[in-house]
Amino acid sequence: MKFYSAKAPSVFRTYAHYPTYPNANLWTCYTPSSTTFRIWSPAAEKVKVNFYEKGCGGHCLGKAELEETEAGLWTLTVCEDLLGIYYTYQVKSNGVWLDETPGIYATAVGVNGQRAMVLDLAATDPVNWESDRGPAISSPNEAVLYEAHIRDFTICKNSGSTIPGKYLGMVEQGTANPAGLATGIDHLKELGITHVHLLPAFDFMSVDESAPEKPQYNWGYDPQNYNVPEGSYASDSYRAEVRIREFKEMVQGFHSQGFGVILDVVYNHTGVAENSNFNLELPGYYYRHTAYGNWSDASGCGNETASERIMMRKFILESCCYWAREYHIDGFRFDLMGIHDIETMNLLTVVLKDINPHILVYGEGWTAGESPVPEALRATKIHTHKLEHIAAFSDDLRDALKGSVFEKKGKGFVQGASGMEEKVKFGVVGSTQHPEVHAGRAAWAREPWQAVSYVSCHDNHTLYDKLRLSTAGASEEELKRMHLLANAVVLTAQGIPFLHAGVEMLRTKKGEHNSYNLPDAINQIDWNWKTAHQDAFSYYKNLVSLRKAHLAFSMPTAGMVRRHLHFLQTEPGVVAFHIKDHANGDSWKDIIVVYNANRTVARVALEGTWRVAAAGREIDQTGQLRIHGSAGAAPISMLLLFQD
Repeated sequence: MKFYSAKAPSVFRTYAHYPTYPNANLWTCYTPSSTTFRIWSPAAEKVKVNFYEKGCGGHCLGKAELEETEAGLWTLTVCEDLLGIYYTYQVKSNGVWLDETPGIYATAVGVNGQRAMVLDLAATDPVNWESDRGPAISSPNEAVLYEAHIRDFTICKNSGSTIPGKYLGMVEQGTANPAGLATGIDHLKELGITHVHLLPAFDFMSVDESAPEKPQYNWGYDPQNYNVPEGSYASDSYRAEVRIREFKEMVQGFHSQGFGVILDVVYNHTGVAENSNFNLELPGYYYRHTAYGNWSDASGCGNETASERIMMRKFILESCCYWAREYHIDGFRFDLMGIHDIETMNLLTVVLKDINPHILVYGEGWTAGESPVPEALRATKIHTHKLEHIAAFSDDLRDALKGSVFEKKGKGFVQGASGMEEKVKFGVVGSTQHPEVHAGRAAWAREPWQAVSYVSCHDNHTLYDKLRLSTAGASEEELKRMHLLANAVVLTAQGIPFLHAGVEMLRTKKGEHNSYNLPDAINQIDWNWKTAHQDAFSYYKNLVSLRKAHLAFSMPTAGMVRRHLHFLQTEPGVVAFHIKDHANGDSWKDIIVVYNANRTVARVALEGTWRVAAAGREIDQTGQLRIHGSAGAAPISMLLLFQD
């Protein structure tokens, strides 16, 4: 593909003529008897490797030049045991030696990621790593996702963690808050989610790993070394093997408790462009440019990568496969997935499914700015039906439920905004085509599991903050009702449900909408919230349990949804639907769900006798309470009924 105009500088047209090697092995290969270094750089005049004893500082132990074994392919084999030696590459281009780089395929680095290290990866495996496995799911929408930032999760003093803010703190068992309530992974076990979605945990730029005592914070969307865990979450960021071992131990710890691990990946841009590892290997090639040679910036972060180019596509595919194989990752969330091309994303899921048939792939189906890639080729939300095994976030449902994230005071269904019913119904059917839904927009999901149902995430205001800011004068009780109703919709819709960490405890960031580099005081999970909002936590926990127990809420195909799910006639401010005939093999024959956003009781006529599974804040899957004739949904709440 060529995304440049006739006026584009000739160097960009040159990229298409570089010799490419989609099947070449470009990873450093170590054995006790030799180590082979490889790099692809067809514009290089010379390439050398520099050896160091340390990952930072110290004198260079020596240098050696690589040989161009094929056009653009440079190789060096050193026939001695280099275990533990650090190294960098340097490329000479246009007569100038570029800065040193650990190389884009580096798998182990020293502090702050400036130098790679020769490492025996097998030596970093925890005990019984070969038998480690994540959970199996029949359909992606059987998963219940929980998005967490590693530091946020345990850094607060009341988390009870002895390893706060670190990989191993994520899986430390037996921790509790001052009231004795479970925190950390024990809390997740109570809540019942299936997969933990980790904000970026590859090596990113913005946190100085050499100064752990320094107040600093970042979400991590500024990639530096894609194939290495971030060092600030490790107990020792100087020893390259420590972060690798501890990341694996974290994954194993989650797996041992039945959780899958999703990695938030940011292949769409790099933390810097000019001096990125990509650009220090081969200037320009890995990025898109405007027609006049400037960095294209669909990411809003200063640059965007060129997934359609053969060697960038190769890198994305091999990097994800590396995380799936080496670290047993169970899925990937793609940041600004709309920047990538459809072909690359579909090729990726083919190779990932071959490694792990239960792997999940989903992403943001949009860009943050204009891209030179033609719209028809982008992996955007409207093209989700063209993506074979990939889901996209449903911002439609998000904004329908709570109002636009771009309007602080904007309201949605749960705050009482009018005209949101059809948009909520669109979310209920997983953004698929349904004859009873008239949302004013075309269905974009081929199957219901292709829509990630959510109402809040790390971006923008937390759900509680958004509701408080948009509903002046609302009481705490009203805010809580809105909060619970919003995620009651998420957890009973047909898409993949996604929860923002702490939402089950009414998490607040004190009104901040963009906390990517704000301090712990804003971002941390305050585990005293669990004590203050035990009723909310109990509701979320019981609702997750109900969803997991009843497969009618995770039908795998749009055809099944159309056959079994039908909407009821309701008053404004109410959405109600009937799931019929043991949908998806559910033990319940029929289910009625009513979302009432009104400030008054909403009544629904019934035929026959029904059992009450959820009413207000109470959930009882046994349905001890029976009703007939009609049912009343309390103000700002969900009512859920069933028949055996």
